[in-house]
Amino acid sequence: MARGIYLARAGNCISCHTKIDGEPYAGGVSFPTAFGVIYSTNITSDKKTGIGAWTLAQFTAALRLGLGPDGRHLYPVFPYTAFTKLSDPDVAALFAYFQTVAPVAATPPKNAMHFPFGQRWLMGAWNTLFFDEGRFRDDASRSPQWNRGAYLVEALGHCGACHSPRNRLGGETSSALAFSGGAYFDEDEDGRLVAQAPVNLTPAAGGLGAWTEKDISDYLKTGASSRTRVMGAMNAVILNSTRHLTDEDDAAIAAYLKALPPITPASPAEPDARTLQAGALQFDIHCGTCHLPTGLGSANTAPPLVGSAIAQTANPASFINLVLYGPQHSIEKPSPQWRAKGWREMPAFDQQLTDEDAAALMTYVRNAWGNSAPPVTARDVEAQR
Repeated sequence: MARGIYLARAGNCISCHTKIDGEPYAGGVSFPTAFGVIYSTNITSDKKTGIGAWTLAQFTAALRLGLGPDGRHLYPVFPYTAFTKLSDPDVAALFAYFQTVAPVAATPPKNAMHFPFGQRWLMGAWNTLFFDEGRFRDDASRSPQWNRGAYLVEALGHCGACHSPRNRLGGETSSALAFSGGAYFDEDEDGRLVAQAPVNLTPAAGGLGAWTEKDISDYLKTGASSRTRVMGAMNAVILNSTRHLTDEDDAAIAAYLKALPPITPASPAEPDARTLQAGALQFDIHCGTCHLPTGLGSANTAPPLVGSAIAQTANPASFINLVLYGPQHSIEKPSPQWRAKGWREMPAFDQQLTDEDAAALMTYVRNAWGNSAPPVTARDVEAQR
């Protein structure tokens, strides 16, 4: 049972299956996609509306094949594309745990899918194109720590679900681009639907290249490192999942991520000199005091922007959200260490910057001090307002 509880935390099951102020695992969380809105299911032990009447075989088929108890295809918002790699003992332990979760009689709203995507039989074709069924296998040429990290990242933690790019049909584009950054829609603190762009997790210059393994493990454990402080969707991941992992598992994730081949997206377009000059002025006015003219920040003011992963994402959506609205924290901070650096809380600049000024400022940050990323346009900023 303890193993099942630990695995459920490592997989962050509660974040996707629990509404804010809702009963644990009772489902009903909305996931807006380009194909419509999908709601998470009730996975409590309730026999009518949850999974209390499921067998281990049915539970296994859901995790590994994306099939419901009636044989219908599940949508890959539920990351069976990653969970297919789970081991037999881990699947059994998860099933044993969820059979003890307090039953809650709750049925999520019906999915609101755009035609023709509400027809589940289409998922058969999608799986043929984008789903590779099979268990995780250790790489004998790698260390036990690397293999443990790979299992946590690729299978249980399903990090690629958010951090890998997808094509127009919602499939991950290719294994060659895995973990190089993704995109999805989310609701902010005011209930607005906004685009998000998770960072590049590979050790590229625009990803975690400037991070040490300790930076990564500290971030996963406490929500803070020498590079940044948690914000946005990662707040829930750290609060509900990674801070509960053993130090060894957080270190294994860090070791695996730093061992990935660095992936840099297509060469960015060069920003023009006038935009960079305008952006430098806006930076001096609004950001230089805390982040310093060097972009290195300080222990008492703000984290460094040099080598910043969020500033250099190919898709600037999350960086725009940060500049316009400040760090988003929909739930409590992960730990007391969150404020250990003494950094000031970043204010929102949506009322102080025009679309053009914000675009120039961010283009400057994305291309100063050795950073390199595509320019941000006024239209990009407008789309996040």
